[in-house]
Amino acid sequence: MHELSIAMNIVDIADEETKKANAKKVYEIELEIGTMSGIVLEALDFALQEAVRDSVLENAKIKITIIQAKAKCLNCLHVFEIEDLYSPCPNCNEFKTEIISGKELRVKSLKVE
Repeated sequence: MHELSIAMNIVDIADEETKKANAKKVYEIELEIGTMSGIVLEALDFALQEAVRDSVLENAKIKITIIQAKAKCLNCLHVFEIEDLYSPCPNCNEFKTEIISGKELRVKSLKVE
């Protein structure tokens, strides 16, 4: 379950940024997670519940924005949403594509006191 190590890294990032801002706690954290990031949201939610205990995130609201994966066809340059790595271009049916979004996993913002 790599979601636990991800949750612990999120807590570390929040702790570091809170110290930089000379704040005491975080009241909201916003995460961006792509549909192709490999993250199981239910597992991350469970891991975060444990990881935030006794941390600056303990009482923080956790907002998660899901970024839908998109690819660009390398044949016709059409941009389209994908569900998996093997989605053909709906415009020309070519399988040569480049993923342009959906692999994100980032802390977008922290609101601190």
